[in-house]
Amino acid sequence: MGGRVVHFEIGAKDPEALHRFYAELFDWRVSVVPNAGYALVDTAGGGGINGGIGVSRTGAPWATFYVAVEDPQAVLEKAVSSGGRTVMPVTEIPGTITFAMFDDPDGLLVGLVRRGAEGPSAAQRHSAGAGAPVDWFEVLGSDAARTQAFYGELFGWRLEGDSSGYALVDTQAGEGAIGGGLGGVGSEGEGSRWATFYAHVSDVEAALAKAERLGGSRVYGPLAVGDHMKTGALRDPAGSVVGVYQHQH
Repeated sequence: MGGRVVHFEIGAKDPEALHRFYAELFDWRVSVVPNAGYALVDTAGGGGINGGIGVSRTGAPWATFYVAVEDPQAVLEKAVSSGGRTVMPVTEIPGTITFAMFDDPDGLLVGLVRRGAEGPSAAQRHSAGAGAPVDWFEVLGSDAARTQAFYGELFGWRLEGDSSGYALVDTQAGEGAIGGGLGGVGSEGEGSRWATFYAHVSDVEAALAKAERLGGSRVYGPLAVGDHMKTGALRDPAGSVVGVYQHQH
C-alpha cells in the first residue's frame, strides 16, 4: 500500500492572522488547541482531508501535506539518501501523533506521520457545513522527472503522465484517498515551485478575488484545464501558496 495523504498544514510566524483569513476565505472551522501554538482546521466540506495551522519557529511560512507511512524514520532516511534534508526529526507526542518533516531535493517541505497515529486532525470527522474541501495535493519542482521519481519511489505512488510533464498520482491507498499531481516549473506558470494542497471551490475567480480582498494575492488563474476544470493559486498574507480548483459543468 502506498503512502496516503492524510493532513494538510499551514505555518506562519503569526498564525492567528491566518485563522481569520482561511476561516473567511473557505468557510473552514478553526479550533485553537490550548497551549500548543496550533489550531485544528475542519474544512466542513464533507470530504477530503482536514488540517492545521501552526507557528513557524523560523519565521518562514509554509503550506504542505503529510503522508502516513508505517515507519517514518525509515522513510525519512530514504528521503535524505535521495537528496532531501531532515527539517524535523521523528518526534512523538505520546497518545497523539508521531511525525517528521523533510525538504525534498528542491527544498520543498513535506511531512510524515506514522500510520495509525496520524493525530486528531486526520482522525476527526468533518462537521456539517459548506466549507471548501481539500482533496488534491501537488508538488511542482525544478525538474518534473526528478520530482516524480523522488516521490514515486519514496511513497510507492503509481504515476500516470502526459506530454506536459505532469503526472497524476495514484497513492494506491484505497477508497477515500485524495488525488494529487507531480510536475515541474512551467506546469502552472514559469518559475513556480511548491508543495501544497488545493481546495475545491465553486468559483475559482471569486475565490482568488476574495483572497485579494482579505490581504492575500493571486499567483495564477483562473486557468482552464481541458473542458471540465479551472485552477488557480493564491498566496496568503504570510506568503504561502495554496491552490484552488473548480469543476465546470
